[in-house]
Amino acid sequence: MEPSYLVFDLETVGLPIDSFDDTQQDYLLRGVATDEDRDKRIGEFALSPLTGKIVCIGMQMMTREGDAWTAKRVAYSVDPTMSDDQPVRHVDLPSGAAWYCSSERVMLENFWKLLNAHRNITLVSFNGRNFDAPWLMLRSATLGIRPSKNLMQGTKFNYSGHIDLLDQLTFFQGSASGATRRFNFDFFAKSFGIRSPKAEGVDGSMVGVLFADNNHTDIAEYCLRDVSATWELFTAWDQLLRF
Repeated sequence: MEPSYLVFDLETVGLPIDSFDDTQQDYLLRGVATDEDRDKRIGEFALSPLTGKIVCIGMQMMTREGDAWTAKRVAYSVDPTMSDDQPVRHVDLPSGAAWYCSSERVMLENFWKLLNAHRNITLVSFNGRNFDAPWLMLRSATLGIRPSKNLMQGTKFNYSGHIDLLDQLTFFQGSASGATRRFNFDFFAKSFGIRSPKAEGVDGSMVGVLFADNNHTDIAEYCLRDVSATWELFTAWDQLLRF
């Protein structure tokens, strides 16, 4: 039976400043006055696919069997010691989820192969249209990889094949304040009684340090906790606010 939904989330880190040429460095650090400002600017490299890389893709494929949902949890992770010509290493995470480690290029190639194999699957994310989807497409393109699917098809207010819960929970009118304020995921999750993925002591701001320390297991488990909580939030939206 084909899965109906693919819930997904990314973890990213910034590229080293010395990976850019002098002109790029001048551009990226323009206006920086202090060492503190410089460190902050470099820390923001993880926010853009032109200055960062993807180190983990967490996924949960949901298949309905009668009234019950079956979840297949998978994490794709980057192992910086692995080259593009090495085969994917498959083990299981402590949580029991399947874990596939490879170079970033191989990881992204396998992600697009997965989407190509499930052309009719509906993506589910939180802020995926603003972050995860364009990140995947642009980062892949910079590595010479052609995405198998246009994840940014449609318009800001009308697109298919992807349910972005941030858009849905702000009624496509996300604002800085008021009834449609764009709260972060942690706040939305707690508001709907969902255990925060940060409850285990890891959050997105720590991914860069964890990656540098080779704590790839912790990154993958955190990413998958985000994905599982996203599915719970989807379920609440689907039951209570989907018309």
